[in-house]
Amino acid sequence: MKILMQPVEMVARFSSDGNLRPVKYQIASEGEPMVIRVDQILFKTEEKLAGNRMLLFRCQSEINGFAKIFELKYELNTCKWFLYKM
Repeated sequence: MKILMQPVEMVARFSSDGNLRPVKYQIASEGEPMVIRVDQILFKTEEKLAGNRMLLFRCQSEINGFAKIFELKYELNTCKWFLYKM
């Protein structure tokens, strides 16, 4: 997987007990933006990167007819989403 750390626009869900779940995100590609639906979350961990708490989601989706694994990061202090690896 290639490290990208590219900011993305995200649609996410919060459960009643406060758990966060990414639903779909939009990434700018050559030409028009592409919307990718998160089909499955493989695991979720919390980490600190340069003192910033982040949630890491390893996910799987079908992209252009192929099953792809990618990682999304959510920065808790700034509430920003990043496509970390693809």
